[in-house]
Amino acid sequence: MNNIIDLIECAKNYRKIYIQTHNFPDHDALGAAFGFQNLLFKFGIDSQIIYGGDITRASLINMVNKFDMRPLEISEVEDSEDEAIIMIDGCRGNKNMKNLLKARLIGVIDHHDTSHIEGIPHIDIRPDYGSCSTIIFTYFEFLGVEISKDVATALMIGLCVDTAILMRNIVENDVRAYFNLFSKADNVFVQCMVRNYIETKDLVYYKYAIENVIIENEIAFCYLKNGCSQNLLGIMADFFLALEEVTFVMLCACNEGKIAFSLRSENEEWNAANIIQTLLNGRGFGGGHHNMAGGIMINCGDNFDERAFFLELKSLLISSSTCAAEACHER
Repeated sequence: MNNIIDLIECAKNYRKIYIQTHNFPDHDALGAAFGFQNLLFKFGIDSQIIYGGDITRASLINMVNKFDMRPLEISEVEDSEDEAIIMIDGCRGNKNMKNLLKARLIGVIDHHDTSHIEGIPHIDIRPDYGSCSTIIFTYFEFLGVEISKDVATALMIGLCVDTAILMRNIVENDVRAYFNLFSKADNVFVQCMVRNYIETKDLVYYKYAIENVIIENEIAFCYLKNGCSQNLLGIMADFFLALEEVTFVMLCACNEGKIAFSLRSENEEWNAANIIQTLLNGRGFGGGHHNMAGGIMINCGDNFDERAFFLELKSLLISSSTCAAEACHER
């Protein structure tokens, strides 16, 4: 935890600090970035939240407006050598972060497993944590800085959404953060954000997915050939995982010549992050956690053979089950 003190001291040496989230930020990325921005301000450091892609989901826009975040798309950033970047909920090299060319990357705060950390002075990566918002909470606690109602609310939203309200990929600190933030947060707004996460216009995507989903041997797979945002893919993946007969979900969609993927797993033998990284090796990139992951296949578009890809997925899952069974037998 002393690393956060060093990072704050390092940040004081730069004219401007950018807090960069992963592309197309979700609730946890924005909540953690907003919390960290407020923490830096307590130490006299002004900072700007930046991101790649866009923010179009209504609940994310409501969150941005509620806390007056005013994030900038990375193309709007000045980018100079006397500026520095602290990445939140992602890391350069994972290909889900746009790069500034001149500003120096001085820190990474993330809860995704990554190997792309060489040459970064200040690193705090906790892949067992359910949310990046939890990590930011631990900084406030360690430094003895009071958490305002707005910060508590933003962190609570990020924590609840990324952990499915403490039902996914949590450690004790996630639970402790929840109960500490609960007494400070605007819980009516938190519940609104967590509950009202889809829009009327999303129903056409649900309809298509329900009518076209393939369900075989506990696996649900659907390709939305007419496109679908990465955020909505994740929401719908959670929907299909709620089916009694399903323990693994892969949804994919064609967006601007690339194929976006969202995966969910509640089968201990099927690690979603490993599965997508293996399937996209040499064709794109992916990552995440054991029970939730995402990825992008590059330059595919109309050439994507959904049936062949589903067969690849099934073969890999069968292989993973066989390896797990053999390892268990050896023990």
